[in-house]
Amino acid sequence: MRQRSTSRAGAALACAALFVLPVAGCGAARSTKDAGEASVITVSPAGEADDAQDSERVRPSSCPAARHACRSVEGRIVYVESEDPDGDGDAHFVILDSQGITLPGLTAIDVSAGLRPRQLPGVGGLISAAGPLQSGSLGEQEIHALDLHVARR
Repeated sequence: MRQRSTSRAGAALACAALFVLPVAGCGAARSTKDAGEASVITVSPAGEADDAQDSERVRPSSCPAARHACRSVEGRIVYVESEDPDGDGDAHFVILDSQGITLPGLTAIDVSAGLRPRQLPGVGGLISAAGPLQSGSLGEQEIHALDLHVARR
């Protein structure tokens, strides 16, 4: 079952990359949603992000002291897998992240059912995560979250 979930997450990551990579370096990302439309990321020139996003903070996630090869990231969500295809209850996020663990400018995060927030943040939300790297079915690197924090608006 893990293979199927990871391959769907990999496919979703690839799709997210097609839409985000061309604009990831252009300035501040902002989520917009009109009634009846899907969430999308729009980009404004650097320095023109709205004040609410600038003041939004998230508690940094940290790696357990004894955990080697652990990474921590923080960024804006560009993709959320809200329906778990294999039924084990985990969630997947792709965030804009300067470290670019998965792809340049993007990091995928796998969140187990026990750590999954009751109310998943949406596109444009701010999260931090920390955990070891794991390989997806397409060979992509993602973080298996052991610590996760979500900014509340």
